[in-house]
Amino acid sequence: MTPVWQLSRCALTLLLLTAARFVSAQEIDGESGLIKAEGWTVVKSTCTACHAGMMITQNAGNLAVWKSRIRWMQETQGLRTLSSDEEAVILNYLSVNYPQKTSSRRAGLPARLLPANPAEASD
Repeated sequence: MTPVWQLSRCALTLLLLTAARFVSAQEIDGESGLIKAEGWTVVKSTCTACHAGMMITQNAGNLAVWKSRIRWMQETQGLRTLSSDEEAVILNYLSVNYPQKTSSRRAGLPARLLPANPAEASD
């Protein structure tokens, strides 16, 4: 390979990596930490009135999970009744931008690899 070809190839690779980063980057609101996507202003004004945006960004769930959290807040924390349009916007935003995660925990160790439990009788 000629030096010009190698340089061109490196430049193209760098350009593609940079472009991919900008395409996949999500704009984040500096005040709340929420992803700026459709519905984020409704979520910010409604949800961060009571708690920090970090409470949202550290959680995840599908539509049913987020809906159950809203109901819990309404039943126990004094969250007002939301209009059906407002609730739909909030649920869509949360389920799309903070969706259910697959477990990130490693599998448990097999019993044969666990240390002996000193509290168990050794009869």
